[in-house]
Amino acid sequence: MLKHLHYGLTTVLALSTALPALADVNIYSARHYDSDDEIYAAFTEATGIEVNRIEGDSDELIARMQAEGANSPADIFLTVDAGWMWRADQAGLLAPVDSDVLNTRIPEFLRHPDGHWFGMSQRARIIWYAKDRVENPPQTYEDLADPQYAGQICIRSSTNVYNQSLMSSIIAANGEEAARAWAEGVRANMARDPQGGDTDQLRGIVSGECDIAVANTYYFLRGLTGDVDGLTDSIDQIGWVWPNQNGRGTHTNVAAMALTANAPNPDDAVAFMEFMTTEFAQTHFADQNNEYPAVPGVPLGEGVASMGFFIPDNTTGTAVYGANAGKATEIFNAVGWP
Repeated sequence: MLKHLHYGLTTVLALSTALPALADVNIYSARHYDSDDEIYAAFTEATGIEVNRIEGDSDELIARMQAEGANSPADIFLTVDAGWMWRADQAGLLAPVDSDVLNTRIPEFLRHPDGHWFGMSQRARIIWYAKDRVENPPQTYEDLADPQYAGQICIRSSTNVYNQSLMSSIIAANGEEAARAWAEGVRANMARDPQGGDTDQLRGIVSGECDIAVANTYYFLRGLTGDVDGLTDSIDQIGWVWPNQNGRGTHTNVAAMALTANAPNPDDAVAFMEFMTTEFAQTHFADQNNEYPAVPGVPLGEGVASMGFFIPDNTTGTAVYGANAGKATEIFNAVGWP
């Protein structure tokens, strides 16, 4: 069994690169980014541990681990929302990890209180608006329910886990009654019934179908730094607001990692998780996928840095997103949010 490695934050070159191959680590990943291959290759070079990856959406991978039971080859589960981690944990698929490296480097609000999972990057969900049509954009999530924005808002379906987690955070911050009133107000202010993904909400601003949208920041940055049809050519029309900067801070979710309950290689899996907190890996998330590092003090990527700094909501722990998901769904259904 491999002793847990304690990596420095300065550079991956500080790690030993001469270790023999001791085992494979098997990852079930809902992250579909080819750029992550560079992190896996660096981990193998540093430790000698080969990485095997099976991709699928989060629900598929959870179902697969359930079907495999004690014979599951999965060592690590990676997903892109704390809500899915909660579902996996409730199914008994995750094991607690007690790692000084992870507990020190990952802030408390970005991890499970008992070590069942850890955030490895942050994902901010913010407010976007048409610069030429909205003089006074909403400054808080609560403002989205203000009647002055009637017929202006594009936002995704209530079945979208990003919105379920946002609603869960509002329940935690304001209570169920206020959360329901908020959902009713946002539903009344929608420019159209929810459709499409986050990119489609931003495209709605460009097309004039809506004036205000809610989306994760990296969808905008993909349009800014790449070539996204229906977005890139007119992206300078879109402004943004970091919500709740005078209150609890901006809602952030996590791409998260967990040790599985039936991991055949648990020590090597924990070594992988610790590697995800190195400056090399954290900088890679920011540079390659426009996410925010989970580890404080890591430099931001050029695209991410171009949006400026913001205060995240570090009082509403991401662990409540899954715990409140049932209440969030009930509220969405009650107000007729499609």
